[in-house]
Formats: sequence, structure tokens, C-alpha cells
Amino acid sequence: MSEILDKPKLTLVICAINEEANLCYVLPKIPQWVDETLLVDGHSTDNTAEVARKLCPDIHILSQPGKGKGDALKYGFEQSSGDIIVTLDADGATNPEEIHKFIHPLLNGYDFAKGSRFLQSFPHNKPWYRILGNWIITITFDVLFLRKYTDLCSGYNAFWKRTLKRVNLWSADGFENEPLFNCRLAKKKIKIIEIGHLDEGRLTGEVKELSWRQGFKAIKTIVRERFHG
Repeated sequence: MSEILDKPKLTLVICAINEEANLCYVLPKIPQWVDETLLVDGHSTDNTAEVARKLCPDIHILSQPGKGKGDALKYGFEQSSGDIIVTLDADGATNPEEIHKFIHPLLNGYDFAKGSRFLQSFPHNKPWYRILGNWIITITFDVLFLRKYTDLCSGYNAFWKRTLKRVNLWSADGFENEPLFNCRLAKKKIKIIEIGHLDEGRLTGEVKELSWRQGFKAIKTIVRERFHG
């Protein structure tokens, strides 16, 4: 990917809570041409920060000021110095080696490259009820916002930082944030492309929030944004 080296500065933002066991599958795979890596630590009680520094000496560890994924993302975006921001998960489900797939569309006119775990393949190690829940969430969004997305909840996304000035993303926090982002983006003239990526599923540990609660919050967010935003 040497052709990317002369391109705009890129910041990678990773939110993590107690992910020391999974970071060894994530951080060593970050391409050398990524200019800045920020790990937003959500008050971990394990050795997440120490392991991250050992695996990636140049990483910047940020202590999340509040709670929730939305708060962590917001803080990471505010602290980033890159022209382009990429977000991915710390649980090993998303592979940093696929970052280039998200960058090229941005360099060719798109504002936002949203990830999809269903566009090119099928998620691994994901229970059927979570897949069903994601399908319901995505269908709800597509019907209400007249889109044809295949996935609304992927944490793998890339966008120009300047896009943040055009879209207010911060009226909620928690795991419904990917749906919230897409709702707010759909209301603006933001040029978006859906990018398929592999999803290996969480490698170790348990999900941070119950799936039924996560799904309910996502659908509630979509309906609210469509009719009251």
C-alpha cells in the first residue's frame, strides 16, 4: 500500500474495555502507513493499556472521560489529528489489514465509508439471534430512510474528519451509535459507500451489553431520528 503513504494523514480510533486478551490479534496487524493510533480506554480493570503499549509502542492511550461507546468515540475523534479517521473494534472481530479498502473510496470522492459484515461474506461465530436482530435493525432503517444497506451496526468505518462539522453525531451514547451515525448521515448530503469486510467474531471474552437491549436501543434510535430528529 505504498501509494497511500503520500495521502492525507490517517488516524485509527479503537475503543476498548478489558480487551487485553484480544489486542494481540489487532494491534500487530495495523499497517505501517497508519499515521496515528488512538486507543480510548473505557476504564478497563485489566491490563488493556499496558498490553497495548507493549504491542504498539507508538500508540496513544486515552482515558475515556465518561461512559458508553458514544462518549469514547467522541473523545477519540476530538483528540485525533488525522484528516481521515478510521474506527474498528478491539475484540478481534475486525481486521486492520482491511483498512485500505475503506481509504480508497474516500480518496475518490466519498465522505464516509461504512462497513458491512454481510456484503462480501457472513460473520463468523455470531449467534443466529444476533444476526436476526441486525437484519431487523437494518430493514427498519432501510424502510424508514429509503436506503439499501446490508448492515447498520458494523464498528468498522472511515470518514473525512471534516465530515464531523456537517453532521451532529452526539445526542446519544451507548451501543446504538452506529445506527445513530447512519441516521444523521442519511439526513445530510453525505456521499456514502458501503464496504464489505470480514467479521471473525469476538475472539475471547463476552459482549459488553445484552443483545436484546442493544437491539431495542438501536431501533428506538432509528424511529426517533426519522420522525423527531
